[in-house]
Amino acid sequence: MQYYPVSLDINNRKCLVVGGGGVGTRKVITLLDCGAKVTVVSPDVSGQLLELANNGSIVLEKRSYRKTDLDGLFLVIGTTDDEELNRQISIDAEKLNMLCNIADRPKVCNFILPSIVNRGDLTISISTSGKSPALAKRLRIELEEQFGNEYAELLLLMGAIRKKLLSQKHEPEAHKHLFEKLISRGLLDMIHGNRKDEIDSLLHEVLGIGFKFDLLMETGI
Repeated sequence: MQYYPVSLDINNRKCLVVGGGGVGTRKVITLLDCGAKVTVVSPDVSGQLLELANNGSIVLEKRSYRKTDLDGLFLVIGTTDDEELNRQISIDAEKLNMLCNIADRPKVCNFILPSIVNRGDLTISISTSGKSPALAKRLRIELEEQFGNEYAELLLLMGAIRKKLLSQKHEPEAHKHLFEKLISRGLLDMIHGNRKDEIDSLLHEVLGIGFKFDLLMETGI
């Protein structure tokens, strides 16, 4: 099967995780990181999920799954080791045209979750279309070594520059060559080496007066 790559906005959307073990806990953390409103249904849950429930980060229902648990939801993730239950969750979700993922069971999912490398606003997704999670994990480890935190800083800086240019009534299309010039002139390496004087000099040369690294990073403009 050829999957259609997509990045979902789940901020403030209601999502359900069925299963409260280690896999379910990891899925919950990822959903929370993306701003979802998460409910967990499971008779038994990890200590971390109990803590999240106690501080109000998630809604926890310590019981078995019910079909009505899907009412009004955006997506559901099943993480149980009960194959019959996993299939039932998939069937129930399909009837509601709901997004459904069953961990490590691509045949009963209508979407699969890639391995992810996050560096601030940079997200790199790796998928083997369910053929080899082990290879996806290996590639993720290699990419984590290749892409450091300088990429997160670069994107913060680029976002601040863009915001400042827009505030000066610059047309967005006119920015393209400026950003390309900054990158081609080694801005990423300068950030990696924390060479702020060189960064400021490059910003002044390409963008003009008023563009300073520290100020941009502090204020976002």
